[in-house]
Amino acid sequence: MKRLTWPSWMPIDPYILALIATVGLAALLPARGAAADVASGASTAAVAFLFFLYGARLSTREAMDGLRHWRLHVTVLACTFVLFPLLGLAARGLVPVLLPQNLFEGLLFLTLVPSTIQSSIAFTSIARGNVPAAICAGSFSSLAGIVLTPLLAAALLGNSGGGFSADSLVKIVLQLLVPFLAGQLLRRWVGGFISRHKKILGYVDRGSILLVVYTAFSEGMVQGIWHQVSAVRLAGLLVVEAVLLAIMLAVTWYGAKALGFNRADRVAIQFAGSKKSLASGLPMASVLFGAHASLAVLPLMLFHQMQLMVCAVIAKRRAKDAEETTGHEQPVSSSEGRAEETRTAVGTGTRSG
Repeated sequence: MKRLTWPSWMPIDPYILALIATVGLAALLPARGAAADVASGASTAAVAFLFFLYGARLSTREAMDGLRHWRLHVTVLACTFVLFPLLGLAARGLVPVLLPQNLFEGLLFLTLVPSTIQSSIAFTSIARGNVPAAICAGSFSSLAGIVLTPLLAAALLGNSGGGFSADSLVKIVLQLLVPFLAGQLLRRWVGGFISRHKKILGYVDRGSILLVVYTAFSEGMVQGIWHQVSAVRLAGLLVVEAVLLAIMLAVTWYGAKALGFNRADRVAIQFAGSKKSLASGLPMASVLFGAHASLAVLPLMLFHQMQLMVCAVIAKRRAKDAEETTGHEQPVSSSEGRAEETRTAVGTGTRSG
C-alpha cells in the first residue's frame, strides 16, 4: 500500500501534535499536591540537562570559523533581538482591543527568544542558500539568547510576567547558563558520546520539553488561568502572529538585499532572522514565568508551527527560482552530505528548533 503523507508544502510538525496531546493530558489530569512537586523537580532537572546537551553539542571551532562572516551574523542578531522585540512592543497598542494583557506578554516573550538552528539550516539548504552561514548564525543566536533573553525579559516585562522577578535571573544562571557552560567545558570528553547517540538523545530532548510543558500547563489548570482566554482572543493572536511573521520575512529578505548581501546570504538571513526557537523558549519560559508559563508559551507554540508551514513554502519557491536562473541543479553547500541531512530536519520535533 502506498504510504499516506502530508503535502510537502505544508509540513505538520509531529512534535506539535505531541505538545498538543501533552496540553490535553495536563487539562484532564493536572499534577496536584505531591505529584506537582515531583513534576516540578523533574522539570527543573530536565531543563538543566537540556542546556547541558546544548552546550556539549555546540562546536566552538565551527562558531569561530563563522566569525569571518560577521556582517551576516550581526544582521541576524539585530533582527532576532532588536527588530523582533520592537515589533512586540508595538503590539501593546492592540491591548485590550485585540489581545488581552496575558497573551500580549506571551507574544512579547516570543519576540525575545533566540532563533532556531536546525530548521533554519534545513530551509536554507532546501532554498540553496549559504548553509554554513545558517549554521553559525543559528548557533550564535542560541548562545546569545541564554544571556539576552532573560535580560530583555527583565527590562520589557518586569514583574508583569506572572511571577517574573530578579530571582528569575539567578534561576536562569543556575538552570540554564551553568549547565550550558558545563557542557562546553566537558565537550572534549562527552562530545563523541553525544554524536554517537544523537538519535537517542534527541528523544531525551523532546521528552524533557514535553515534561516542561506538562508541568507548566498543569500549574495553569490548577490556578484556573485558562478561563481567561477565549476562542476569539486566540483567533486574534493568530492574526497578529501572521502579520508579525510576514513583516519579518519581508524585512529580512529585502533588507538584506539593501545591505548588499548576495542571494545565498539573503536566504540564510531570511530563515535564521525570521524564526524563533521552541526548544529554547519553552524551558526559559518555565523558569521565568512559573505557574503562568502555560499562557506565556502558547504564542510561541502557535508561531512555531506557523513559521514551519510558511517557510517550507518559501524555501521550495526559492529553490525553484534558483534552478530557473541557472538552468541546472546547484550544490547547496560544500558538503553534500550536510545538505541532505538537513533536509530531513524539517518538521521533526525539537530538531525544528
